[in-house]
This record gives sequence, structure tokens and C-alpha cells, in this order.
Amino acid sequence: MRKTSARTLAITCARVANEKKAKEIRVLDLRRFLYVTDFFVIASGRNRRQLQSITDEIREILPKRKFILLSLEGYKEGSWILLDCGDVVVHLFLDETRAYYDLEMLWGDVPRVRWQKPPRRSKP
Repeated sequence: MRKTSARTLAITCARVANEKKAKEIRVLDLRRFLYVTDFFVIASGRNRRQLQSITDEIREILPKRKFILLSLEGYKEGSWILLDCGDVVVHLFLDETRAYYDLEMLWGDVPRVRWQKPPRRSKP
């Protein structure tokens, strides 16, 4: 059995992308809509090197979460990198590539997952 749930892995991937300064990060819950995967993580980056850095970091955390990388596409080109982890698929885009494919519009009816940590409350 997996140590980490797919939802938790998707949130972790979104947070990794955020730590690496990705933009427009979304986690889509596809469990009721697809049989092949449960979550999409979608994020944009400024350049190929940034997207590759996010990819490298995600690849590093997968074994720790008891997930394997089934497929990696687009790493060398770097305009759309896809990491297929089975229950979680991560899409990392350059802005123009993301706008062209517009996955959020395609999957506009699926629920979004809140992935950001709640802000800390300051003590009065």
C-alpha cells in the first residue's frame, strides 16, 4: 500500500512548484471524470530551465512518497513537461504553450483542490 495518497501527492507537487516560483498553479480533481488518473497538477514557468528544475524536484520526492514515475515527456524541449505518476499527472508549461492547450478550459467543470497552506494567524 502507498505511504501517500494521490491527493496528498498532488498537493505536494503543487507546493514544490510553488517553492520553485511557478505561476498559476492548479490542482484538478478528476476522480469522478476519468479512469486513468485522479489528479492533474498544472503550473506555468518562465523558462525551460525553471520547468526542468521543478521536474527534477518532483522526481526526487516520488520514491519518498512510494510513487513511481511511469512516464516523463517533454523534458528536453521544456515547453510542456508531463510527469505521469499514475494517479497524479503533472503538467508544467511555458505560458504560451499553456494558453494554447488551455487544459483548465477543457476540464473547466472539475473541482479544484485547495493546495496552499492556510496563512498563519498572528497572535494578538
